[in-house]
Amino acid sequence: QVQLIESGGELVQAGGSLRLSCVASGGIFSTYGLGWFRQLPGKELQFVASIPWNGESTNYADSVKGRFMLSRDDAKKAMYLQMNSLKPEDTAVYVCAARRTGYTSTDSSQYDYWGQGTQVTVSS
Repeated sequence: QVQLIESGGELVQAGGSLRLSCVASGGIFSTYGLGWFRQLPGKELQFVASIPWNGESTNYADSVKGRFMLSRDDAKKAMYLQMNSLKPEDTAVYVCAARRTGYTSTDSSQYDYWGQGTQVTVSS
């Protein structure tokens, strides 16, 4: 059983920074593709960023490209999302996900394991 636990979300002013963490327990973390999604109330999950099992590349949504940076630390079974130059439209619940295949996708239905999410609120 794989569990993912997010942390780091909080209230921040526009232009500020946050670092989200996603820590896993169980499973073989180093073989998983990983991703972050975000969700607004009543709306579908929105892809934010992803990184494959080997960490050799990252993929970002256009809306966060150049502001967010994704990394992973397999020794700690952790993934980090550094968010800079935050905007009010970044406000959402951020959820981390893992995919057994090792590769990544922007499609949330392709992921096998999910965390509960952490709230990020950016005030203007």
